[in-house]
Amino acid sequence: MSVRALWIISHEKGEHLSLRFARRFATVEHRAKILAGSSYTAVPEDNTVLQLLLTELGLSDPDKPFVALRDDCLYRQRSPALELRVDSPGKGMLWPVLAISHGPITLACLPLVDAPAEPRPALASLLSVSQGLTLLAGLQTFLLGSGSKPDIEVLASRLAMLPSVLLQVCPLGTPLDVPLPGAPSTPTVPTPAENQKQPAWKTGLHRGRAAVNVALIETVRSMQYGNRSRQDLWDVYGTVTCKCEVEGVLPNVMVTLTLPPNGSPLQDILVHPCVTSLDSSILTASSVDNFDGSAFSGPYKFPFSPPLEPFRLCSYTSQVPVPPILGSYQLKEEETQLRVSVTLKLHESVKNSFEYCEAHLPFFNRDQFGVVDVKVSSGQLDVSKEKNLLVWGLGQKFPKSREVTMEGKISFSGPTPGPTDPLCTELTAYIKLYFKVPDMTLSGCSVDQHSVQVYSSSKQRIITSRELQSKEYFIWNSTGSAPVSSGQMML
Repeated sequence: MSVRALWIISHEKGEHLSLRFARRFATVEHRAKILAGSSYTAVPEDNTVLQLLLTELGLSDPDKPFVALRDDCLYRQRSPALELRVDSPGKGMLWPVLAISHGPITLACLPLVDAPAEPRPALASLLSVSQGLTLLAGLQTFLLGSGSKPDIEVLASRLAMLPSVLLQVCPLGTPLDVPLPGAPSTPTVPTPAENQKQPAWKTGLHRGRAAVNVALIETVRSMQYGNRSRQDLWDVYGTVTCKCEVEGVLPNVMVTLTLPPNGSPLQDILVHPCVTSLDSSILTASSVDNFDGSAFSGPYKFPFSPPLEPFRLCSYTSQVPVPPILGSYQLKEEETQLRVSVTLKLHESVKNSFEYCEAHLPFFNRDQFGVVDVKVSSGQLDVSKEKNLLVWGLGQKFPKSREVTMEGKISFSGPTPGPTDPLCTELTAYIKLYFKVPDMTLSGCSVDQHSVQVYSSSKQRIITSRELQSKEYFIWNSTGSAPVSSGQMML
């Protein structure tokens, strides 16, 4: 995958829109011309590209909300892959122009598409789109950092560093890495090991014990309502992170992910720019499309040339038939107190061995706790009267029945009001689960020492791990109202 051009646009409120950075890669443009043949469209001048991008993003003229070429119902925008019409609709088009915006800047790039222009290939089949977005996201983090309000002076200084950074992470227009957050340290160039060729663009070598560490983490989210009129929702998002520490020049590595025979294919796969080749069928499975059972189901092989620092090799989503913990929450008002009834059941497919497992029951928009008379069948219950919060620590194992319960009554007669929340009024209430299960994934996806190949004559210690953790795992009170989404949970 290569990039024909890269642009960074500044659009701070109240200030003039401007092009802060532009870089073109002549060798990649030459390849694009050969690949496209008679359908080749040259990249116009930067000022022209700026105007086309601003128009497409709706930033050029805020007082003109409708632009026919952009907003007509016959034109279907495929964000974040934009289509820029050069001069006029008949003169040529630049596609796919990838663009992401955050804070005061918009980053855009035009990746090289090594496929026929007609018929236009599906975005999901183009590795260059996945890697281009990863490059833009990495540059965005480098420029703005992780803070919500970027410092203008820091942004200016990092824009000044960008040419030298691109020499390392995107030499000759080919992304091989993403920049580290923050300012890069002054590089030193040690002498390469014997019989190893040091790339001219990579400025450092690892010194120390040889090891390759691969960690697979799946995160599960859930919205459970306990009501037939509302559909329960859950999703699984997985990431594979790698850290390669090998003496001398880092060798090529291949990581293979496998699924059980009855496992659902991985979907929405995104890969790091350092991945050198990939079967296009891996990228075609999408959670947006209806699953027909014919998608590629592995093994998933990712050959790559690793960067020096830890990085995210790939990410994916997976459709699983049930959430790991099924819950029922009933909250009823009885005169001056609330009756609480909770049941949590661990699914039989989930390993009954937690690093931690807790259920938090907050009570908003009421007086502080008075008398709390609540019993649990397993675990330990902590009461925070200041926060109107019950913390149910379930420990590291469910009982043999894989089911736990909570029953009791709570009165509210404290001297001061408790915490408030505009959503959780009357009987609108929830339980939020926090848990982590080591050595397990919900999709069944796995990676072990035999799944990692290091192409080097020296021996390396290979370390692999996997875990399942919760995030935004809610069980809503079935006797009250609750926020309901009619669509799929967004990642």
